[in-house]
Amino acid sequence: MNIYCVLFNGYESLDLVGAVAFLHRLPNASLHYISTDGGEIKSSQGIISSTQKLDSLLPNSLLLVVGGQGTRALVNDTQFIDTLTKWVKQAAFCLCVCTGSALVAKTGLLNHLPATSNKRAFEWVKNVNPKVNWQAIARWVKADKFYTSSGVSAGMDMVLGFIADQFNETLAIQLANQLEYRWQNDPQLDLFAELYGYS
Repeated sequence: MNIYCVLFNGYESLDLVGAVAFLHRLPNASLHYISTDGGEIKSSQGIISSTQKLDSLLPNSLLLVVGGQGTRALVNDTQFIDTLTKWVKQAAFCLCVCTGSALVAKTGLLNHLPATSNKRAFEWVKNVNPKVNWQAIARWVKADKFYTSSGVSAGMDMVLGFIADQFNETLAIQLANQLEYRWQNDPQLDLFAELYGYS
């Protein structure tokens, strides 16, 4: 499976690394790090990654859209959103971590579908596109080809949920055990929602 990770300046490192820690272990996984212009991209934590500029995704691919502070400006970047729209349409699956769901919501492709995001930024995300059926209490949400997750580490739970759905639960548990990670496998158990006033 070809896995395309969308990066931008100011992305959250754990959104990417947590998800990729599991995704790169999938059978025949091939990871690609992409951005609208290619070249070096710096995360909020200062990690510099080399990315490629890409016109189109290969068939039956997975698109991973991470979040972070950089999303605040990007939701108003027409060039970025137009390119992201094309990539999302081409992907067989689109997985969003944290405020990455705000970027995909801006494309309009999540309209009328259930989705979630980081509860600390939830009101901002909702205002990006009120046409999305935003779920305030959810660790992650699956809708059609879309998976969206709450903040940072929830992306790891979501990725394991994706693996359980599209491969098998045994593989998801095996990968979690390899990383000594305790998978929260109930997507509706959101222990942080109440912390930010959602109950």
